[in-house]
Amino acid sequence: MVKGFYQKIRDSWKKSKDLKKLFKQRLIDWRKDKVVERIYKPMRLDRARSLGYKAKKGFVLVRVRIGKGGRRRRLYGRRGRKPSKAGLVKFTPSKGLQWIAEERAQKRYPNLEVLNSYFVADDGTKKYFEVILVDPDSPNIKSDPKINWICLPANRSRVRKGLTSAGKRARGLK
Repeated sequence: MVKGFYQKIRDSWKKSKDLKKLFKQRLIDWRKDKVVERIYKPMRLDRARSLGYKAKKGFVLVRVRIGKGGRRRRLYGRRGRKPSKAGLVKFTPSKGLQWIAEERAQKRYPNLEVLNSYFVADDGTKKYFEVILVDPDSPNIKSDPKINWICLPANRSRVRKGLTSAGKRARGLK
């Protein structure tokens, strides 16, 4: 059976040895960028297309950088106690990092709606996701029968309601 173009892209992502040298330099550049950075081409074209991305007006891509690991609480006035019992560490979020990244993209672009997102890369302390955003006021989106459902008022701020795939996964629906 002959493999298609998107299948070849997917297979090359699975074989990460080829991409390690390429990503080493890209991660260095990405660390210097803003937390929510607009990009113009998807890094993983096969994944973006499978999640609904189209290369036309009304679709926006952003790359979001998010810190890995849990949160650490500050030590308040408890003197003379064992630090391990002070309750400082192991406070992990109840949401997934991908869902948090989608929320940050929504906060940065309030006039757009989050369609979906996917994992791109990670290093020792950060994870990088690409988030697909859609402009519900764009005439190209309103006239497209495959995506114009996002223009309905019921789908406003869908990422905050947990209606994206990362949100459904965190809510136990997938």
